[in-house]
Amino acid sequence: MIAALLALVLYGLASHQLAGHARGPNPISRRWLLLAVPAVLLHAAVHGVAWQALGGPELHFYAALSLVGLGMAALTTALGPAQRIEALGIIVFPLAALVLAAHVLLGGGRPRATLSWQLEMHALFALLAYATLAVATLLALMLWFQERALRQRHLGGWLRVLPPLTQMETLLFRSLGVAFALLSLTLLTGVVFVDDLFAQGLGHKTILSILSWLVLGVLLFGRWRWGWRGPRAAKLTLVAMGLLLLAFFGSKFVYELVLHRL
Repeated sequence: MIAALLALVLYGLASHQLAGHARGPNPISRRWLLLAVPAVLLHAAVHGVAWQALGGPELHFYAALSLVGLGMAALTTALGPAQRIEALGIIVFPLAALVLAAHVLLGGGRPRATLSWQLEMHALFALLAYATLAVATLLALMLWFQERALRQRHLGGWLRVLPPLTQMETLLFRSLGVAFALLSLTLLTGVVFVDDLFAQGLGHKTILSILSWLVLGVLLFGRWRWGWRGPRAAKLTLVAMGLLLLAFFGSKFVYELVLHRL
């Protein structure tokens, strides 16, 4: 509990510091890392302690949400300084704090569903895909807003601390490529290790995941073949993310919180 509280405080301070830099005239310094890095480590420690106590990873609804938030925060912290996308932390860090708090307050003490190591690997790929695609979705929205602001000649606030449009586009499609690869591994391990992907309770999840994978594939092909960008890329990224959220968290919400099944 102490580790979780410290992580929440540090996430809040890191986001506040980044927001202050975005409003000010000076470039963002890297002092926020002194807050974000221990926040991410403490967030990971909360799950590590819970896994040790339960004898394996917990993947119930709130734990899975928290793990995705952890992945987003870790990606933002790792890529922020090198790619000049620290402004993501203004949104990502409070979101990570929120899902961590939900996990600690609402999800603790739940029995762990017994999974083989193959299914645990499948779930890990899925969570990594969600985290990467979520970061890509935020990048797509930022790129969209950045383009609109440039057309209106009103590039102020947090938008001015973002990298140039070309660099943002490159980073966006690299993130989408990684998300597509991770989602491909998720589907592949599902085919190999899950007995029947279209069994009752898995059919809609599988179909929605495949649809998300297809949308990402079409977007990446459109970028390569026709140079798709801007609002079209942002909209398709949002569609892919929405489908993936419905596939995994929509299913978990209904089964675990509504029907009370593990």
